Amino acid sequence: MSYQEAYGSYHATSLDAQTSRASPVELVLLLTDGLLDELARARAHMVAKRYEQRAASLNKCIDIINGLSSSLDFDGGGQVVSNLSNLYEFCVQHLHGAGIKQDPAMIDEVVKIMTTIRAGWAGVQARNG
Repeated sequence: MSYQEAYGSYHATSLDAQTSRASPVELVLLLTDGLLDELARARAHMVAKRYEQRAASLNKCIDIINGLSSSLDFDGGGQVVSNLSNLYEFCVQHLHGAGIKQDPAMIDEVVKIMTTIRAGWAGVQARNG
């Protein structure tokens, strides 16, 4: 087993342990942290002109955002959920555009939005324990 495989296995086991005991808000924070990490990788791949890795990384980011969006409670969440849904959709469209235009600044905009959303969820967690 290579170092990369061993690290990947350790990381997956650690993530499984974290998610098995996490609250819904903690799961959102874990997903958002993973998204922010992947956005950094996508940006680095774009800048280095590693097109295949960039495409795979952007696809992971879009999948994570779609997962976050699909978990929204549209019945009970009101305007906040509607706004989050719109922000997630904007981010997905922006990442598609970033891949087409090869524009790292578009990824940076998504990072700013998702960092702000993450801070909001962290505030919810802090208030609710």
